[in-house]
Amino acid sequence: MTKAFEHEIGEFWQAQHSQIYPMLKRLETAGDITHEDTVSGEKLAKKQYSLTPTGHDKLVAWVSEPSPELTATKDEFILKLYFIKTSDDPRLQPMLQEQAALHRAQLAHLQERQQTVFPDQTAIDQAYGHYLILDHAIGRERYYVEWLEKYLS
Repeated sequence: MTKAFEHEIGEFWQAQHSQIYPMLKRLETAGDITHEDTVSGEKLAKKQYSLTPTGHDKLVAWVSEPSPELTATKDEFILKLYFIKTSDDPRLQPMLQEQAALHRAQLAHLQERQQTVFPDQTAIDQAYGHYLILDHAIGRERYYVEWLEKYLS
């Protein structure tokens, strides 16, 4: 579960351990999921979670519901930019350079993930929504890099 949030889901939704495990407990208590204890390696006990039929029905219903609200994203860099008053502020270029490097690295990471996870059309067809999300994230990062480079001296 944590790996999914680090690699795939984490590209668009953040969740901490402190959020994930209480939610799993609530879902299990509600009868939406069950778990089976498994052993990985010699001693590492893990819980393998599965949707129940009720949980599957709820998931299908939730995915089918409209999502009519735009949610604001938290971007500390953008917030800091708000307080830069002039284009010659000595803090601006280092801020832009730092962000450009970070977003170039993120773009490269996303492009690598796309090649790894979706090497061919069959893989795309089997997880099309995931492919769309990754494609969106690549476009977002590509735009962010272009926008930053526009203002770099």
